[in-house]
Amino acid sequence: MKKIIIILSVIGLVIISRLQAHDNAKLRIAYTHKEEFKNGDLIFQTSLSAQSKAIQLATRSKYSHCGIIYNEKGKWYVFEAVQPVKMTPLDKWIDRGQNGHYVVKRLKNAGQVLTVDALRKMKQEGEKLKGRNYDLTFEWSDDRIYCSELIWKIYKRATGIEIGKLEKLSDFDLTNETVRKKMKERYGDNIPMNEQVISPSSIFNSNLLETIVTK
Repeated sequence: MKKIIIILSVIGLVIISRLQAHDNAKLRIAYTHKEEFKNGDLIFQTSLSAQSKAIQLATRSKYSHCGIIYNEKGKWYVFEAVQPVKMTPLDKWIDRGQNGHYVVKRLKNAGQVLTVDALRKMKQEGEKLKGRNYDLTFEWSDDRIYCSELIWKIYKRATGIEIGKLEKLSDFDLTNETVRKKMKERYGDNIPMNEQVISPSSIFNSNLLETIVTK
């Protein structure tokens, strides 16, 4: 009996040791990547939300959620439009995505554009929208805000730069049954096909950006 207990104890210690090594490796990777981040970087993920699949299908992109990275008092956060618009610790934001996968992008001329003054203005514009409810119908007003709209408006208003091409709902692929069902749920029979929108994929594919990290 004692031998069995000893064997089980050894096995347990080995498992714990391996798990700790795995977690430490993850932390080292995360820390290394964080060293590469800069204020104003954009981060993308595949959300696990109920509408994520419909967004992916309609925009023909795997990325359905995004936000702006900021460093506050030595800690990294993502300013995002969820419910409501808020700052979320970077690690928690990453954990919410599919398989912890994310991509970080940056303006190619960030060194010239994202000055101390520009970043201050970006945060000021963000504060005006902080606490707003998430926009389930993707309307182009400030009453409610969705993720890519938040990024686009902050950059436009603070720097004058338009990241991503503005589109209309009619420009997306609305043929898939999953998309049609979600549109019916949100709009009923009155889909505003001419509503101006900006999608995560449009920002992701902007030629103004370069990829910094893919994890």
